[in-house]
Amino acid sequence: MATMTGKLLRIDLTTGTHRDEEIPASYTREYLSARGLGVRYLYDELRPGVDPLSPENKLIFGIGLLGGTKLQGFSKWAVMTKSPLTGTIMRSITGGNFGVWMKSAGYDLIVLEGRAPDACHVHIDEHGVHFLDARDLLGQDPRAVQARLKERHGPQTESACIGLAGERGVLYAVIASGERTASRGGVGTVMGSKNLKAISIHAPRAKVVAHDAARFDELARAQIEMLKENPRRKTMNTVGTPYITTVLAQKGILPMRNFREGSIENLQEISGNAFLETKEATSGCHACMTRCGGMRSVVRGPYAGTRIDGPEYESVFSLGPGLGIADRQFIVDANAACDYYGLDTISAGVCASFAFELYERGVLGPSDTGGVELTWGNQEAALWLLERIAKRDGVGDLLSQGVKRAGQRCGGDAPDIAMHVKGLELPGYEPRSVKGYALSMATSNIGGSHMYGRPRDELAGKVDPHTETGKGEAIAQVQKEQALEDSLIACSFGNSGLSLKDYAAFLVAATGIEALGSPEELRTIGERVVCLERCFNVREGFGRADDTLPRRMFREPLLDAGPSTGQRVSSLDTLLDEYYRALGYDAEGVPRLETLEALGLGALTRDLTPAE
Repeated sequence: MATMTGKLLRIDLTTGTHRDEEIPASYTREYLSARGLGVRYLYDELRPGVDPLSPENKLIFGIGLLGGTKLQGFSKWAVMTKSPLTGTIMRSITGGNFGVWMKSAGYDLIVLEGRAPDACHVHIDEHGVHFLDARDLLGQDPRAVQARLKERHGPQTESACIGLAGERGVLYAVIASGERTASRGGVGTVMGSKNLKAISIHAPRAKVVAHDAARFDELARAQIEMLKENPRRKTMNTVGTPYITTVLAQKGILPMRNFREGSIENLQEISGNAFLETKEATSGCHACMTRCGGMRSVVRGPYAGTRIDGPEYESVFSLGPGLGIADRQFIVDANAACDYYGLDTISAGVCASFAFELYERGVLGPSDTGGVELTWGNQEAALWLLERIAKRDGVGDLLSQGVKRAGQRCGGDAPDIAMHVKGLELPGYEPRSVKGYALSMATSNIGGSHMYGRPRDELAGKVDPHTETGKGEAIAQVQKEQALEDSLIACSFGNSGLSLKDYAAFLVAATGIEALGSPEELRTIGERVVCLERCFNVREGFGRADDTLPRRMFREPLLDAGPSTGQRVSSLDTLLDEYYRALGYDAEGVPRLETLEALGLGALTRDLTPAE
């Protein structure tokens, strides 16, 4: 099987029908795969203003061009849709084996549309696509669902499914596969709105053969040798992402207690080394030597007595310091509860910390919580609240819709302390401490994400993170680079040490498409993807006014955050002007006509009114 199958599987859940389609060769040259292809299809096939939870919305699964090969860190997969949480374009990247199984079944993309009349399970095997009753799977957690599907279809079955949160319409429900999740923006909520509990694949494993097999094998061997001694890879393999916790805390970047301050007692209890002490086994994605995950025992909650893969740094932040908690076992247990219910740990934790501050301010009280005290550091209250959110019960129903909507419903000053961008809850990087992150999060086309464009030089200390000028071009560049990596897909952990030149060599050997051998062409592809996502959002009514941050970031100096104490964002408008100029957008953030034409997107002028 070639690295590109060149096919997508379109599944209409309303009619219970499916068909194979050819992916135009030009799309591969212009968008590569995964995130790039996903936004192209969503832009073309979704009308403006479509309700994200209607049958008209589409859910797209995509595997990268280099997935399933010998290369390390290229076998993750992407989920693309219009987000019910933000109303923007949404992409969520995840790991595990499902994407490789999708390619083995003969598909680069799976496009899910419509809505099944009843709870449905789609199964793909060598005999075709089967639409099966899933009512017996309702209410079951993702781990139980996957085990059941392996029993039904064979032990080599891989599946993607939702939990209770996805069934009940929590706006930040995830799609789970193996021990990994596509977490952000409510992709699992869209899946639940389609009455689709799970999609599973049982297909004979097909060997992926590169266009120039000898050259590709040579490049893969070189990458493996390089990674063996790469310091970052070694750290990820041993400690995993929790090592980031203390690094960020020392710089005043780790948000605490709903982004009010930057320090917490007993931080060492949730350091990377502390979590290393509880690590019982490694885990990771398909055929990847960087086993960045760690299995740990769960003590409390619905998964008590089992082990989970986690927590990652973002879960440490959101379920620990964000709630005023520095207890590693609690964070594991809370992470497991989110996995059980199918909740995004970032959004769930930030929604819980928002509720804790509302309780502190008296906006919420004992009558709203049945007497449960939502006070900082209260572990039992936090676990109780996660369950209420998943079940949309009482105060949990308010929080199940995300902090933006919850703040609007509460009124008063509540919107000022709702930590989101475009409706997507903020991740564990304090924007006031790293102004490049302030700009990248504000302009992110998916909302508050740490993975839309990372200000690497600022995080590494090569550039002053506190200055508020001269960063627009750098953030535009890292967003383009991230778009390229997500369209390959190149894992940010497994691709340590690789350059655009390396990507170009991999792609030419894999596909034989010589145009992809130019690093400059790859940069253009990344820019094209970012621009098309921007056009999707502009068509939905988003503009400069939406490229902003929570009001707290402008009004309140950061407290007790070491070298970042006293920081706030004061010059976002200057940064926005720099960023728009760097990308060829007008002052309102709309791509200019000449920019669209240079990227081969001139036809989009029919949908936009770009400045001349």
